This record gives sequence, structure tokens and C-alpha cells, in this order.
Amino acid sequence: MLKQWMAVVAGLSLSTLALAAPVAGEDYMVLDTPVETGVENGQIEVTEVFWYGCPHCYDLEEPLNTWVEDLSEDVVFERLPATMGETWVRHAAAFFAAKQLGILDQVHEDFFDAIHQDGKKLIDEDDIAAFYSDYGVTEEDAKKALNSFGVKSQINQAHAKMRGYQLMGVPALVVEGRYVITPSSAGSLENMPQIASALIDQERNERSDSEQAQGE
Repeated sequence: MLKQWMAVVAGLSLSTLALAAPVAGEDYMVLDTPVETGVENGQIEVTEVFWYGCPHCYDLEEPLNTWVEDLSEDVVFERLPATMGETWVRHAAAFFAAKQLGILDQVHEDFFDAIHQDGKKLIDEDDIAAFYSDYGVTEEDAKKALNSFGVKSQINQAHAKMRGYQLMGVPALVVEGRYVITPSSAGSLENMPQIASALIDQERNERSDSEQAQGE
């Protein structure tokens, strides 16, 4: 009987921990100056900051994709390739080029797999163009996209957001341009989406309270 009681108490303790609200400065960082989001009023933006060459980003993909599938309609999920070095910038260009070519949804996971499972680097322009040619675009069109003004402009915007997010590494999740979650703050890769969910709820509650206060 005592063992059963202890098991119940332990279970309740674990449940309490699982439901505990994340703590600013511990589970996530709050930016002093939020980065402007690109979503409409009433929506909440969640941005994944990643690098194709990062093994932790690769490991996060599966739990993150599962989490994204269950997001409410008011949450807009975006991906932002990090630009912390020359190779990172080339992979960012590959990401934005794929987006411009309309093949990003097909290519994204395969690009990760090619690097982390097949041992490809996909840094050289010719290699990226050849890789993209398997997805219904010509190598010539792929190269044009990689060097286009639009892609270069998006890389510059990514640079600016990276500075605003004050990140020292990836992966990271950024909620509404001001809450930054990292593996170290979350305690694990798997905890990152759960903390993001709590912050989404927090954001909704704050907006609801604000609307009620304005209506009084």
C-alpha cells in the first residue's frame, strides 16, 4: 500500500513538472528588442533557426515536424537558415533558391539527409545545382536562383534577423520574435517544441488580457 501511494505521489510530481510554466532567463531568453515578425494581426510566429550542416538541427527535424503538424491555425511556422559562416551562407542560399524555385518542400529533408546520411557537403554551386536537377528544375535555373538578387536580399535579411536574435549557435526556436529557445535552455532538443507551445499559450493569454482591459 505504501509503495502504491509513493508511486501515485511520484506520478503527480512528474505531472506537475511537465505542466510547469517555463521560466524566463532559464528555459528561454527574452529579447530586449523584439525582431519584427511578418505575420498578420492575430497570428503568432514561430521561427526555427537552423543550419543544414548542424547535426543537432538534423536531430531536431523529426520531433519538430511532428509538433508543427498539430499547430493551431493562428500559429505560423517559418524556417530561417543561419548565416554564421561561409558554408552556412552557401547553405542559406541553397534554402532560399529552393524556395524561389518552388521545390523547398520536396528538397528540405532530402538536403539534410544528403549531408548527414550520404556524406555530401553540398557547398559548391555545381553540386547544389546538380542535386536540385532531380526535382524538376534544370541546373542552369538552379544556378540562376542561387545567384539571384532575390536570394541575396533574403540572405541579407537573414543576417539582420540573426543579429536581432542574438544567437551564438543553432538550432533555436524563436516565438513571436522575442522568446528564444535553445537546446541548452530547454534541457534537450525534444523539450524545445514543448516550451514553444507554452510560450504560444502565454502569448495568447497576454493578448486576451490586453483586449479585455481595453474593452473595460
